[in-house]
Amino acid sequence: MDINALYNEWLEKATGDPDLTAELESIKGKDDEILDRFYRSLEFGTAGLRGVIGAGTNRMNIYTVGRATQGLSDFLNKNYDNPSIAIGYDSRIKSDYFSKEAASILAANGIKVYIYEELEPTPCLSFAIRYFHTSSGIILTASHNPAKYNGYKCYNPKGYQMTDEEAAETYDFIQKVDYFTGIKKVDFDEAVADGRIEYIGQEVIDVFLDEVQKQCINPDIVKKADLKVIYTPLNGTGNKPVRQILDRIGIDKVYVVPEQENPDGNFPTCPFPNPEIKQVFEIGLEMNKNIGADILLATDPDCDRVGIAVPDKSGELVLMSGNEVGAMLLNYLLSERKAKGTLPSTAIAVKSFVSTDLAEVIAKKYNCTFKNLLTGFKYIGELITNLEDEGRASDFVMGFEESYGYLAGTHARDKDAVVASMLICEMAAYYKLKNMNLVDVMNSLYDEFGYYNNTVESYTFEGAAGMEKMAGIMDTLRANTPAEIGGYKVTAVSDYKTSKTTFTDGGEETIDLPKSNVLAFALEGGNKVIVRPSGTEPKIKAYITAIGDSKDGAAAIADKLIAASDEFMK
Repeated sequence: MDINALYNEWLEKATGDPDLTAELESIKGKDDEILDRFYRSLEFGTAGLRGVIGAGTNRMNIYTVGRATQGLSDFLNKNYDNPSIAIGYDSRIKSDYFSKEAASILAANGIKVYIYEELEPTPCLSFAIRYFHTSSGIILTASHNPAKYNGYKCYNPKGYQMTDEEAAETYDFIQKVDYFTGIKKVDFDEAVADGRIEYIGQEVIDVFLDEVQKQCINPDIVKKADLKVIYTPLNGTGNKPVRQILDRIGIDKVYVVPEQENPDGNFPTCPFPNPEIKQVFEIGLEMNKNIGADILLATDPDCDRVGIAVPDKSGELVLMSGNEVGAMLLNYLLSERKAKGTLPSTAIAVKSFVSTDLAEVIAKKYNCTFKNLLTGFKYIGELITNLEDEGRASDFVMGFEESYGYLAGTHARDKDAVVASMLICEMAAYYKLKNMNLVDVMNSLYDEFGYYNNTVESYTFEGAAGMEKMAGIMDTLRANTPAEIGGYKVTAVSDYKTSKTTFTDGGEETIDLPKSNVLAFALEGGNKVIVRPSGTEPKIKAYITAIGDSKDGAAAIADKLIAASDEFMK
């Protein structure tokens, strides 16, 4: 591949967006800048596309989006009679522009398009697919990545992200498309006028909210508790639907962070709009000095993740992890449904296998079947769909991932911060009436089941060299399996790429999950280190579980395992 020839072709032909023309002109003669933009094409996988916004094959722009959409169109026309698609988008830079570009291409290929008339959360896209019975879905979002990123996620007719096989077949079609000559396109407004593109109205959002509201277990307690909530949508899509659902369940004291209320893809007050990061709460924490809220909520830009901060007995605000919120929600749903007699004897709950094992222990207490699946909410969506096909949809209690993604109900097949925000507030109100805050609740679970310290360490490797470095780290760990990590003996190694668990005593087991580039090291004492390259970011993540009899004891173990993980990444 001649990088400079590719660059010159784009310089000549990429004239459809003035921003791209200016960027290409600005990097003339800068070999490193040109290489970074053209050394590869953005890969299309089960997470779709994700990359920095800008010019080149390794960037998110109208040509990479157009090429992907033409390939998707070819895939749909091959596999479906009279195919249709739903499209959503978030507040990110160019998300609305890219969504209309995609709609125009799909319509030109004879595919009926339903597109939201304004930005909406990712779970609303999942809902729309099933509401309109479409063949596929697209949402333009980069979730919680920094402002320079955007992304393009594709869904199947079931409402969850494409399977490996669907994504691979779509990618085969995409690779056959020329960026500049291979894309069919019609005028967007003309396609709206003749019905090839149809806007999704408020009535669909209202039905979505109706389904979310059905997940309430104690619908009257929130008003009784007089709950005070500070909420930030982090300049994203959650502002309207989250406020609407909280209003529906009787919370009339919702204080929205004004600087982060309205859509803004630059995220001026939170450069990393990720509710896992304390910085996104700083303005809300300052507001709280004059409000005295019971809980602070933060949803990410596409409103599929939610983080919380709550005051402890001293009034100090504590940020709670995704693992803690997942464990508390599961305990609340199981205990209250059992008390009300609405918990099925065949109930099932699920989490990603890198999330806290505390959830599995809680589920066992209530005789609830528990499943561990690969990271990626599509696997939870697939499980719900299988239950539905078996007539067991009502058995699903909830699913979650440690990265602040939760789902109760079967209205969506992706994580949903709208329903999660509602249930978290209901849970907080329930315990407030018992004179407990959520820190008290979490401590009571630790007292009952043991202290689980779950930590995620992220290691960033940018650019072409970074990709090679990540691959090398995983190869080294496979070739040189450590006998101990942080002073704790390795008792088993699970390689999800080979679907095999090898025990140090010589035994082996087959892993009955799709293949994935993940290594899990089981350690003595129930401790664990899981190493996994991110599917959407230039990172390797180490998921660390440390179990102790006390907070300090578990933290000491975690520190040793973190230090050992740091060594792996050098």
